[in-house]
Amino acid sequence: MERTTCCVVGGGPAGMVLGLMLARAGVEVTVLEKHGDFLRDFRGDTVHTSTLTLIDELGLWPRFEQLPYRALTRARVRLDAGEITIGDLTRLDAPHPMVAMTPQWNLLDLLATAAREEPSFTLRMSTEVAGLVRTGDRVTGVRLADGGEIAADLVVACDGRDSRVRADSGLPLHRYDVPIDVEWFRVPRHDDDPDGGLGRIGRGRFLVMLDRGDYFQCALIIGKGTDARLRAGSVQALRDLLVDLNPWLGGRLDDLAWDDVKLLEVSLDRLTRWSAPGLLCLGDAAHAMSPMGGVGINLAVQDAVAAARVLADPLLARDPAAVDRAGRAVQRRRTPPTVVTQTAQDLAHRRVLVPMLENAQELDAATVPWPIRMVQRFPALQWVPARAIGIGVLPEHAPDFARRPPLPVAAPSS
Repeated sequence: MERTTCCVVGGGPAGMVLGLMLARAGVEVTVLEKHGDFLRDFRGDTVHTSTLTLIDELGLWPRFEQLPYRALTRARVRLDAGEITIGDLTRLDAPHPMVAMTPQWNLLDLLATAAREEPSFTLRMSTEVAGLVRTGDRVTGVRLADGGEIAADLVVACDGRDSRVRADSGLPLHRYDVPIDVEWFRVPRHDDDPDGGLGRIGRGRFLVMLDRGDYFQCALIIGKGTDARLRAGSVQALRDLLVDLNPWLGGRLDDLAWDDVKLLEVSLDRLTRWSAPGLLCLGDAAHAMSPMGGVGINLAVQDAVAAARVLADPLLARDPAAVDRAGRAVQRRRTPPTVVTQTAQDLAHRRVLVPMLENAQELDAATVPWPIRMVQRFPALQWVPARAIGIGVLPEHAPDFARRPPLPVAAPSS
């Protein structure tokens, strides 16, 4: 049986950040990623302000600057009567006051390259976990889909909202009643189109468009469970709806087909216990977030930073009781920002999105939900959504053992 000190299941942002930071502390860590590469159509292609600060602290900013990205500094909403700004990230006191839009595989490749420079780090691609291995009531490793096993002092689940590890753990889960789903698709972008992040609200519809350079990544908010009814109709109805909301999209939707439109079934849940002996869940495996604000990635990365800070010494000491105490400490620290964020998302679903979806009338600045009216009337309040989206409730910073001076753009050859 193979053995490692810490086995991280899932090579997403949380798993890669945790693996990199623990390896810099000298912990033997193995990250398992079930896919053969990172080149997949990720939904969360945003790198938020606090994550950019972390990248700086890890010495990786010179390398990140070489990646292709679009800087989103303002969140705007266009109503039937005109456009308003609801969030201004330039108001944030941060080294990089923006959200960087880049394919997530770029970020993961950057983190993987840096982690591979640490002698105690191993990344295993094309390695799917089928379940947990237990000795008594303690998790002592993972069972692989190919029949193999990897023993570990600690298994960390970073494998997302459909976490196989979480399902096998038996940890109790609290679910919110979510009234929305999202249709996810791309639309070609022209040079003279609006840039940055743009929302379009009106006539019972809410469309979010994120500037990705040569295309918009679009999210159409729909009522929960209405996807099948929409797909039963002609895709031309969807094209017409998009042009009705934004007439400047006319002439570029002829190739949009239902096969290009992916359903994101929105869920909002949270484990009431994130850990068990030998096991810890982080990110979406511990708390699935709504796509509102795109903050799920941010919270997952912050979970990983908090976990690395308190786990490094117990893992180096190979002290099971201390490892378990550290896992409980991670939950105590990260539960408050998780609860605050999920409560805000739940309120936004019920008090903002649902009323807008039920209102088929044209909207102007006087009839949109009051939170949007407030940030428009008092521009200083645009700091609040900018802070919530860009930084979050409780940002985490890299501990000293993980920090590095700016690293060269070209990774050292092995």
